[in-house]
Amino acid sequence: MRGFLGCGDDGASRGGETRPTMDINDGDEEESGCPRNYLLAKELGSSGKKSTGKLSDIDVVPEEELRAAALKIKPKHEKEVKALIDSYRSLYPEWVFQLRCNFGLLMYGFGSKKTLLADFASKALTEYAVIVINGYLQSINIKHFLVTLAELLYDQLKSNRRTAGNLPKIEKAFSSRSVEELLGFLEGLHVEDFDSFVCIVIHNIDGPGLRDADMQQNLARMAACFHLRVVASIDHINAPLLWDKKMFHTQYNWCWHHVPTFAPYKVEGMFLPLILTHGGTVQSARTAAIVLQSLTPNAQSVFKVLAEHQLAHPDEGMPVNNLYAICRDCFLVSSQVTLNSHLTEFKDHELVKTRRDSEGQDCLFIPLATEALAKLLEEVKLSGDIVSTAEKDDAVELWHKRLSHKV
Repeated sequence: MRGFLGCGDDGASRGGETRPTMDINDGDEEESGCPRNYLLAKELGSSGKKSTGKLSDIDVVPEEELRAAALKIKPKHEKEVKALIDSYRSLYPEWVFQLRCNFGLLMYGFGSKKTLLADFASKALTEYAVIVINGYLQSINIKHFLVTLAELLYDQLKSNRRTAGNLPKIEKAFSSRSVEELLGFLEGLHVEDFDSFVCIVIHNIDGPGLRDADMQQNLARMAACFHLRVVASIDHINAPLLWDKKMFHTQYNWCWHHVPTFAPYKVEGMFLPLILTHGGTVQSARTAAIVLQSLTPNAQSVFKVLAEHQLAHPDEGMPVNNLYAICRDCFLVSSQVTLNSHLTEFKDHELVKTRRDSEGQDCLFIPLATEALAKLLEEVKLSGDIVSTAEKDDAVELWHKRLSHKV
């Protein structure tokens, strides 16, 4: 047709003037930013000789050495950062007022906000009980936290004469209740005469230990309780995708605050592997110790039995039947089902793996080098309860501040 260049036309105009021919798809290619020549060059280049280099050929340093070097980096703009943090302190009364109005506080912005939230809790929430959850840890024992929270809130309400008579009787210990029962108890506490609350400070509510849907649902139900308030921080750009409309506006009831601190993530990054490093003995033992702290005392003791066997027989795994016999004699488990539940938990946290021995029997082993496993037993005390000597910053910190109520 006439009027379309390059379509059944040689490009000549009426006056004999020659014009360049243009394909109708050229404009589309230029607009898309992917011209034909680029694709042809990629196609021709793919047939060339490829590099034989591997990522494993890179000479990397041990992780603990790289972290030690990172700690020696001097911070910049200290005066400006200090002035910025000081400006946030003037907002503390406003934040407390929002908590009293039944809002939750959500802090976002570049930089670690752990120190800022700790400073806010220690200076502005002195009249309230505060519980801290470190969401940047790899695993969080939500039941242990709910037990502590229920005991704290119940004792606080019981100590007030005006509210003591309205409390339900405790017929079952909190430690023996399930997570659903504990949440139901907290949701059922509604005392109008008691205007105080327990504040839950969550560092990195979008952290690896709190990201799954069930954990967020439990936290949202907890935040909606009448006598509880939540102050949390986020750092991941997609953190709001963790919540649906009900959780966002009704249960958490967030008040957003942009509080960039430009502080390094020293504590939060301690539990994440660094790029282009190989994990050393110290880091592997520390990671295993953090996971063990979230387990029950019986589970910790079962792990101790397996660890001691592996140190005594480093080239052999431990058959499940042998482990069950020893744990039953030590009254650590009452049945094979109980042991299997512990082993499932170990495997979920990648503390224990299974392999077959020369006779084809399934054996358990801890995926740590002998040196790392020995380091683990040195850094933690495995005697029923595991208490870390290297990491005092546990998954749940309790700041229990008793209130004196005037009646």
